[in-house]
Amino acid sequence: MDWQALALTLKLATLTTAILLVLSVPLSALLILGRSRWLAILEALATLPLVLPPTVLGFFLLVLLGPRTAVGRGVIALLGHPLAFSFSGLVVGSVIYSLPFAVQPLVAGFAAVEPGLVDAARLLGANSLRIVFTLFVPLARRSLLAAAVLSFLHTIGEFGVVLMLGGDIPGATRTLSILLYNQVENFDYAAASRTAAILLALSVAALIAIYSGTRPRRGRHA
Repeated sequence: MDWQALALTLKLATLTTAILLVLSVPLSALLILGRSRWLAILEALATLPLVLPPTVLGFFLLVLLGPRTAVGRGVIALLGHPLAFSFSGLVVGSVIYSLPFAVQPLVAGFAAVEPGLVDAARLLGANSLRIVFTLFVPLARRSLLAAAVLSFLHTIGEFGVVLMLGGDIPGATRTLSILLYNQVENFDYAAASRTAAILLALSVAALIAIYSGTRPRRGRHA
């Protein structure tokens, strides 16, 4: 077992999930509370990675973050190195690729909050920020859990974006999905079986966490 690849994958998934939760809560609230006609475009962009082939997204990010674009040159001047083929680049790609898996559950959860509660909060003088963190987040905590677990799982299973943007650099960009691909390509099915089993176990454990946390509780009858 390549423990280095496992540690890198868990680190990438954890960091990506944390960043996505910070970004997706205000974004989802904006999509629910906002009234601008441009929000449809914003929601479409946030959902685009869900339908865009991962290799296409990875290619666009590879070009955008490379030295041939103004964005890429700006990043190189700021960091001293390109984001492509680095762990930082993987984080950027993972956040963009997994964004819909964080936003969609939160949008559904926030939309399910009783509109009368939102109106009452506004009548009492609450601004949008207070409505989000004192009303939406507590009442939609199951959606928050679902968004976190789905983002984590989706990042663990990434392949196309990781391959295009990060390549296969041991200790830097080699994740479990890349490791599994290499093992199959080398006909090392025994090692591939172990890697696949770890990915399967992580997925099952995370899904159990989702359903345990989102399963409605039924009261006991005497």
